[in-house]
Amino acid sequence: MTNVNDISSKLPDGTYFDFWEVEQQVERIIHVDCGNPEADDNNTGAANKPFKSINAAAQIACPGDKVLIHAGVYRETVSPARSGEGADRMIVYEAVEGEEVIIKASVEVTNWKESKGWALSRRDVVAPEGIKVWETKLNPEDFKGYNPFCCVNIIGDRLFIEYAKTDMTPYLNRRGMVFVDGKPMKQVPIYNHLSLQDGAYFVEHNGQKVHVRLPKDANPKDHIIELSNREQCFAPETEFLSYIKVKGIICAHAANGAPVPQRGSISTYRGHHWIIEDCTIDWANTVGIDCGNECWHHERDEKQELGYHIIRRNKIFDSGVCGIAAIGSTNLLIEDNLIDGTGWQRMELSWEAGGIKVHHAQSALFRRNIIRGCIGCDAIWMDVDNNNCRLSSNLLIDGIDSREHIFMECNRDTENLIDNNIIWNVEGRYDRDNIPKEPGSSGWYKNSELEATNGYGIYVEGSDRLRIANNLIGKCNNAGFFAKTVAFRLEFGRGGTAREHKLFNNIFYACGEAAIKFPNPHNKAEGNTYGKMPQGFLRVLSPEPAMCLLLPTWQEFCGYDLNGSLNDMDITIDSSKLEMTIELKEEMKSVATDEKISSDYFGKQIQKSNIAGPIQGLKLGKNTFNIDPRKK
Repeated sequence: MTNVNDISSKLPDGTYFDFWEVEQQVERIIHVDCGNPEADDNNTGAANKPFKSINAAAQIACPGDKVLIHAGVYRETVSPARSGEGADRMIVYEAVEGEEVIIKASVEVTNWKESKGWALSRRDVVAPEGIKVWETKLNPEDFKGYNPFCCVNIIGDRLFIEYAKTDMTPYLNRRGMVFVDGKPMKQVPIYNHLSLQDGAYFVEHNGQKVHVRLPKDANPKDHIIELSNREQCFAPETEFLSYIKVKGIICAHAANGAPVPQRGSISTYRGHHWIIEDCTIDWANTVGIDCGNECWHHERDEKQELGYHIIRRNKIFDSGVCGIAAIGSTNLLIEDNLIDGTGWQRMELSWEAGGIKVHHAQSALFRRNIIRGCIGCDAIWMDVDNNNCRLSSNLLIDGIDSREHIFMECNRDTENLIDNNIIWNVEGRYDRDNIPKEPGSSGWYKNSELEATNGYGIYVEGSDRLRIANNLIGKCNNAGFFAKTVAFRLEFGRGGTAREHKLFNNIFYACGEAAIKFPNPHNKAEGNTYGKMPQGFLRVLSPEPAMCLLLPTWQEFCGYDLNGSLNDMDITIDSSKLEMTIELKEEMKSVATDEKISSDYFGKQIQKSNIAGPIQGLKLGKNTFNIDPRKK
């Protein structure tokens, strides 16, 4: 149970996060055991008469019940029928400790035959010899009510897509996925593209036949081949259910569509007071977990609670678009999760892509999460009207072809706090061939910087009042911090001013162009430390001409970082081992503690006089330590 007095849970307004979780009062245990020969969905659910499917138990489970699930692969969608009655009388769905419970939204297919009647060579595509393609006709009983091979990825709202600069292929691919021995195959839009690569599949126009070319042109009889056939793994059919706990379950192969609406492999379906913990989500076609209002097209009933979810200690691997998604979720706690490999669908221009993507979050706390290897998308994206939220002690690492790790968009009315995070390695998402040449001295006399490149630690658009303190922000292709005004996005009565951003006691390291790019002078910087920076790494972009400064002129002309410093240091991170080495070649300068920061990256209380960055107690020479922030 969470300690409500934990100093890492204090929100920007000075209040503590509103924890509601209490000890459960279990009144009845309902057993599910698909491996038990006595299991039957007409049973009572007693230990000696277990249900065969989880969903059968979900139809009778009442407040105070625990559905205890034994090991096995359950090919079904679990749809709870009712809510719990409060924090102490939730309905709990839990895997037996130490046993592997897998819900798969897929079916194993064995009726393969050689594919015939389709051309592998056409025009400039010449098929090499020895290619083996196999086909299967889908069994209607396995796809009754939902056939993802009939549905394209994009669902309903597509007005946001900028068609002129968007590759529509992933949006128009089918939602159905194919797995060989647990590994996904790549979908191709045209049959003859199977001649270009193995490990690929093609879906016929009517979604009734699938053709596969296995890795190394293998025979299907020697492999386990699964086709996704359900949209979700755990999701109510009735909206607004509350006080439900899902624990220790593996959910795989959900064939959901591209948001919006946000429909996760595990879904709270607009409910409130859910706990989702110790679960693993593997290969969701688009969204791993959704825990908000699903989309912005629903009529909002102000009497209906939304949010108060706890998303804790989960592992979310390879979600196609978004790991955790929420629209309008109040008091949302996301902690101690690993989110890895998000964004492989490359739908970032659908504007819903990210490790965590939220809208209208109020008093949310995201702490001690690892978000690694996002592909073309953000680690955390807080989109529009997020207030009094804190992002603390997160490890955001390796943005592959990503524009930024944290995107703060149109958050204006109250302060949001980003503190004690390690934000590392953002490659940038842009056309490398589109960078204009500046021959000779031509680049010296421009009045504004080029917008051809990106790759930011923290990117801010149309937002005000952001507090960024005690972070390590390093190896960003462009800048550690960059903000845009966006004056004419006139939501909530006004545009963004990009004012009152406060950058205190951060370490900026080895950024490609700059550490800080302030859009105007109406912001603050103090106590920051800079290492391995290029020329002109401190910038104020307007009024033009922009100022490109070093620390002494940043201090003299702007009054920023009067207690800031340069430091000769080397920093390396091993992403796979989650190990960091900081070699200090000179002692770090002492800085005053920010009034809103009382603990470091590891939750240890810090003193009034400390050093910049998220790690306290660094010594001269090499400091090597594990940077996994999660509480086990």
